[in-house]
Amino acid sequence: MKHLKTVAVLSLIFAANTISAQSTFEKWPAIKEFHEIMSQTFHPAEEGDFAPIKARSKEMMKKATKVVNSDIPTEFKTEAILASAGKLESKSAALHKLVTSGAKNEVIFKSLNDLHDTFHEIVGLCSEEK
Repeated sequence: MKHLKTVAVLSLIFAANTISAQSTFEKWPAIKEFHEIMSQTFHPAEEGDFAPIKARSKEMMKKATKVVNSDIPTEFKTEAILASAGKLESKSAALHKLVTSGAKNEVIFKSLNDLHDTFHEIVGLCSEEK
């Protein structure tokens, strides 16, 4: 019974975060566009397939720049979110540089994972702003 309650609570938390992310994506299309590339490159890399990130690192870098330069919804224009968006842009550029310099997959994945964490940091901060 205790495990069932734990699963139920975790399911509610996951559902709340999913709804919150959807709302963030609806309000801030540039972060949604970045997420699409992130999901299409990060998950394959987790499975050892680095072809997607190697092919799309420049596109991801451009989408990160678009996040920073986009019309950020007023409720998300906090110092913390703007700072994290700046980190997203610089980390995307660093990842692209690793890819174009022929870095080892392990190094690329470490950078991609860090970028993934920064993306989730932004989405989490957007959720807190509601």
